[in-house]
Amino acid sequence: SPKLHNYWIKENNINAVYDKKQLNENDIKGIMSKVKDGKIDGINVTVPFKRSVIPFLDQLTPLAKEAQSVNTIFKKSNKIIGDNTDIGGFEQGLKHINYSVKNKKVFILGAGGVASSIILALKRSGVSNIALTNRTKVKAENIKKIHPELKIVDWGQSVEFDIIINATSLGLRKEDKIELDFRKVGTEKLFYDVIYNPVKT
Repeated sequence: SPKLHNYWIKENNINAVYDKKQLNENDIKGIMSKVKDGKIDGINVTVPFKRSVIPFLDQLTPLAKEAQSVNTIFKKSNKIIGDNTDIGGFEQGLKHINYSVKNKKVFILGAGGVASSIILALKRSGVSNIALTNRTKVKAENIKKIHPELKIVDWGQSVEFDIIINATSLGLRKEDKIELDFRKVGTEKLFYDVIYNPVKT
């Protein structure tokens, strides 16, 4: 992320620097007070904090509220605002490759913070149905509470799909593997990976 964001900051002549910081749950309150005090102008949130930051915010944008997931935090009118750009980012990614998801069957791997955003983007684009699987089934069931039309599938099982989306953290490490037999899924499928580091996941 720093390499990516600092490139665009420089390209657009913005007086800023984007840095990464590893936190745990106990650090959230402290970092929010730095935003409140103007010591930090903005924060980008990644796994596993996209939901756990919400109680520390003053306000959510409509999209962040609907997804119950925050990936961008900033101060406006002395309030700490939580926003969600994952939804628009996912939609733009599909637009970039001229791919229409209308009436398509989608299979999502993973039930973290980004999964809910992807589901919202897919619903807005008119998919026919969405199946979701996660290593910890209870997390998948929690997302179903927000999106009741989801079909929950046991981890390791597969369903018929046109698009498969990796919304897990699998792929961040070289030894990571998704235990699915891809030889059995057929042809003409779109594989979408939300992991972008390393370049080839």
